[in-house]
Amino acid sequence: MSWRPQYRSSKFRNVYGKVASREHCFDGVPITKNVHDNHFCAVNARFLAIVTESAGGGSFLVIPLEQTGRIEPNYPKVCGHQGNVLDIKWNPFIENIIASCSEDTTVRIWEIPEGGLKRNMTEAVLELYGHSRRVGLVEWHPTTNNILFSAGYDYKVLIWNLDIGEPVKMIDCHTDVILCMSFNTDGSLLATTCKDKKLRVVEPRSGRVLQEASCKNHRVNRVVFLGSTKRLLTTGVSRWNTRQIALWDQEDLSMPLIEEEIDGLSGLLFPFYDADTHMLYLAGKGDGNIRYYEIGSEKPYLSYLMEFRSPAPQKGLGVMPKHGLDVSACEVFRFYKLITLKGLIEPISMIVPRRSETYQEDIYPMTPGTEPALTPDEWLSGMNRDPILMSLKEGYKRTSKVVFKAPVREKKSVVVNGIDLLENVPPRTENELLRVFFRQQDEIRRLKDELSQKDIRIRQLQLELKNLRNSPKNN
Repeated sequence: MSWRPQYRSSKFRNVYGKVASREHCFDGVPITKNVHDNHFCAVNARFLAIVTESAGGGSFLVIPLEQTGRIEPNYPKVCGHQGNVLDIKWNPFIENIIASCSEDTTVRIWEIPEGGLKRNMTEAVLELYGHSRRVGLVEWHPTTNNILFSAGYDYKVLIWNLDIGEPVKMIDCHTDVILCMSFNTDGSLLATTCKDKKLRVVEPRSGRVLQEASCKNHRVNRVVFLGSTKRLLTTGVSRWNTRQIALWDQEDLSMPLIEEEIDGLSGLLFPFYDADTHMLYLAGKGDGNIRYYEIGSEKPYLSYLMEFRSPAPQKGLGVMPKHGLDVSACEVFRFYKLITLKGLIEPISMIVPRRSETYQEDIYPMTPGTEPALTPDEWLSGMNRDPILMSLKEGYKRTSKVVFKAPVREKKSVVVNGIDLLENVPPRTENELLRVFFRQQDEIRRLKDELSQKDIRIRQLQLELKNLRNSPKNN
């Protein structure tokens, strides 16, 4: 790619990254050392959640945003999972509801109390069982309340209706591990990248693959829908093992519109797209740089703007939703950068330099707000609706009226020797497998004995009934 400055008329060509001062960072966080290619971080206007290193299961911290500075080592955690936590995502419509998925094959929904955690949280409001192997990704539907997507290492995407706490659809078109999921603006299409080197555009309710690309020259890792432009952007690796991005038409994946090589580093490239400003941010895992571009509707489509540089490598990045930004400082994007070596979470604000202190309407158009456009039943019946927009000038402090209500379900259980098999992690070692096997053998023996005793009792009752019928009194 040509790195010559391109002098073009753009209000974003002078955007710069501003790192928060040390007292506004989050220090002393035991960030997970897991090598799974996720961000391990989720942010909304009230809380910051970070997956942490922990022994005996998986856990994550939930910290109120105003509680900056050093985090105590004994700070309360969300620690109900029995395997490593692989992904976490905040509900876009209810700010204290977070979904997590784990190596223990479950997806769990947690309700964070007002003001944050005061003690360790081990009980989830909802536990979702359906995957047969570990679950690597969770994603909330962008316009519908209580619809959650989860992708597991069983190569399946399950669609959960949290109103009933059950999976309602399954997308079963992948032949290997799903690496990334991304929705278009109204959530009517789902784009996925997969370890089988294919990019797919799927109709989520039917599971039908609308478009599929076999990426031979561009091994895809991550994908993002570019708002309502009907375009996709993928990051991956070229045949010469250089990091690369490609732009696609969502209605024709036979060939990318453009391919651009970025550099020769080996870390994964995470793409972030801001539909309001049409800016694309590329952040490399393991390096400290964030490049940003402006996306246009005509060739060359991608216009390089600038690069934020930092010597500290990032493990992952959380992104603040638009309604949580500081509009008075002309902030158009905010990252929360995970620096594992320092145990530090560092906010980075992307700022448009403006002299005026008044509200800048040209850089803050109407943006998706905190109100859902559809109910789960409406979406499942086939309805699509664009997100309900809000103005950041007046409404960005408004709280959502949506409340999460966990479905009341009868708890299914299979208790063997005092251990509930459905509540426990599937056996991972041969010894665990043998223990479960012998428990099941004991349970089968006990049930057989119980059955034979009931057979004897049934025969006795049949004889008594026969005697009563044949007794002289009845004649």
